[in-house]
Amino acid sequence: MSGRSLSCSPEGIQKAERALIRYLLTQKALADELEVTRQPIGKFFTGKPVNRNLFVQICDRLDLEWEEIVGEPASEVEVNQDNSIDIDAIVQTVRKKIKPLIQERCGTMRVLDMTQPIGLNDIYTNVNILEKITGRQRLGIDELLQQCTSEDFDRFGLSRITQKRVPGLEVVKKHPKLMILGKPGAGKTTFLKYLAIQCMGGQFQTEHVVVFVTLKDFAETANKPGLLEYIGQLFSSYGIVTTQVADLFKHGRVLILLDGLDEIREEDSSRVIHQIREASDNFYLSEEFKKDSLKYSEEFKKDSDKYQSIHHTPFPGGLLKWLREKFPQKFYTNYFVTTCRIAANEYTFEKFTEVEVADFDDDQISNFANKWFKNKAVKPETFIKRLEENNSIQLLAASPLLLTLLCLAFEESGNFPSNRSELYKEGLDALLKKWDAKRGIQRDQIYKKLSVQCKEDLLSKMALTTFEKSEYLFKQKVAEQYITEYIHNLPDANTDEETLQLDSEQVLRSIEAQHGLVVARAKRIYSFSHLIFHEYFTAREFVVVRQSSEEALQNIVSHITEKRWREVFLLAVGMSPSADILLQLMKKHVDRIVVGDNKLQQFLEWVNQKSLSVQLQCKPAAIRAFYFEHDCDLDSFRILPRALELDFEVNYDLALTLACDVDQHLTLTFADDYEFNLFLTLAIDLARILFGLTIEPKMQQALQQLKAQLPYVDGGIEIFKQWWEIKGHSWIKQFRAVMIKYRNIGQDWQFSQHQKELLKQYYDANTLLVECLNSDCNVNREVRQQIEDTLLLPIAEIKQRQQ
Repeated sequence: MSGRSLSCSPEGIQKAERALIRYLLTQKALADELEVTRQPIGKFFTGKPVNRNLFVQICDRLDLEWEEIVGEPASEVEVNQDNSIDIDAIVQTVRKKIKPLIQERCGTMRVLDMTQPIGLNDIYTNVNILEKITGRQRLGIDELLQQCTSEDFDRFGLSRITQKRVPGLEVVKKHPKLMILGKPGAGKTTFLKYLAIQCMGGQFQTEHVVVFVTLKDFAETANKPGLLEYIGQLFSSYGIVTTQVADLFKHGRVLILLDGLDEIREEDSSRVIHQIREASDNFYLSEEFKKDSLKYSEEFKKDSDKYQSIHHTPFPGGLLKWLREKFPQKFYTNYFVTTCRIAANEYTFEKFTEVEVADFDDDQISNFANKWFKNKAVKPETFIKRLEENNSIQLLAASPLLLTLLCLAFEESGNFPSNRSELYKEGLDALLKKWDAKRGIQRDQIYKKLSVQCKEDLLSKMALTTFEKSEYLFKQKVAEQYITEYIHNLPDANTDEETLQLDSEQVLRSIEAQHGLVVARAKRIYSFSHLIFHEYFTAREFVVVRQSSEEALQNIVSHITEKRWREVFLLAVGMSPSADILLQLMKKHVDRIVVGDNKLQQFLEWVNQKSLSVQLQCKPAAIRAFYFEHDCDLDSFRILPRALELDFEVNYDLALTLACDVDQHLTLTFADDYEFNLFLTLAIDLARILFGLTIEPKMQQALQQLKAQLPYVDGGIEIFKQWWEIKGHSWIKQFRAVMIKYRNIGQDWQFSQHQKELLKQYYDANTLLVECLNSDCNVNREVRQQIEDTLLLPIAEIKQRQQ
């Protein structure tokens, strides 16, 4: 061996790595002992040529025979004429070799209950990045809720991110060392795979060679190799020789994708973090600049002396660091992109830029659905339409993992399940159990001791306690207190206050990191990740944890007039093994809303009598709902009648009732300055209703007289407006009188404001009750019939029927 430089063989590197561990050394510590920079030590452990004397010194310190460690001698071209190496040719050679292997490893994806893998490019939707971490905002609860009302928290608005979204590829180009954070199922792994495919396909970083490392696999590799050694082994398995790998690293031509930092075992964490730091800190000075660097020593000395006079300490890092800061373009560094769950990174990589994967917006959801349902029986347009009709489900679609679940569920039947609690439970199971289990990931010990049921019970307790107080956002200390109280009551719990506090902090972080069900919205402020999960666990506390006890059910039905509890009722009914008692209690509470007002009871009696006078093949409650809604002047678009399956176009009495709305239609027409065509449509509809049906002679005569008073339509809208301003009120009064006389329709009940509010509460509560009955819940046939038969009846009539 007469050459001036020596390099390690792959087997020699392994022996050297084991010697480092045996002597409890790091590469940095070894460099310090030998009084050299870490750069040549890094070269030694990656099989690159180093000075012969230094090579022997390293082997002596590690108690190794250098003859057993050395590989083939480096050629003179490699050692002394580095700048003559055709690195571009090496890059293209290596890319060609590894392309099919990267395609095989990263070209498909398979999650949840997919029956077979799907091509990545067939489903991939472009990822957007937030350059500021959401949970690190220094905002208060009031500031976060500024755009949300108490009724509409985030069906609600909190999930709407106002900061700019940046395309993922653009961010990777911008930052050579990048830490991508995201909630579970946010698409982090899929994005890294996409980077690998794009790189090897020539659409991204074409001057680099990509390597995809699953950090869990690296951490659990036998013999615990260093990260660069492990990457070298990967390249070797692809058929790439050591010298080529060394050249790629030395010229900063490697794009290193490190996936799943949060997925490594607790006992491997420190070692893996150290390896990432050490590997990413490596940089390489171009050979051309090496020759010129010494001439800057005088300039460095001046700057160093100046620094020391100000800070009273030597310039940190010496000449090499000074050169790197002054001439960054002369140094080569490789690209590192690492992914981690957003609450799991308790460690900081100083030179990495941290960003967050943004939730899907509407365009991304639509793009994903169009790709998913392409060439399938279910059309993407159908899925998107149903999604837009159900805001609660639509909010879940912002998570790529849950959107995949929604697509799988929708594909089975062409619709979402009527019992939404089943759909949400499947989504929660995916986050609580399947997502980690399918990938063989083990989490931290404290939280792992809790069974899935215990985790759900804990979340249920937190949900109900905060939901009852309208605390959609809650401080970290409050959440930890709820957790402490729950853990304290578990069997064999450690009751030491300090231990409980530490455990509660750990559990809260684990809930966020492992499942993403509770997330940080700002620094030390949390909420459930989706409002529907907050509502689901609230309902679960009543039905599962408290087992639908009388006290629990009385508690929930006491909120029947509160709009924000609507989903909780639907979910509680859906998850109940038998919903009979809950539905009966809901019916009793609904009837009590108007039981103490005689005028409202009289109105319900009139509604009942009118419904009895109409002969239709539909549910009597549907006809009652029609008359109730019309005479209460509710802006509800016939929600309850339609829920009860009423067909409006089969009876002239109902048509005449709709005709009573003519004054409202015309007032809207003028107030909103609609086009004249709208008035023509209304006039034609009114004529069809009034004169296209068979009506008793006296009523027909009265309506003809009213018709004769109307100005001709072809006279123009201005003429009609003038006529309406002068005679419209009188005409409507006459029209209503005819309706009252002949059909008992159109009375002015003159309800007080309080009575109107009671009627609105009563109507909305009845609508909710009917929605619960229609939600595919488990309810006895007789109970269902009894409830439907007594909807919208006065209390006296209900008691009579019960007797």
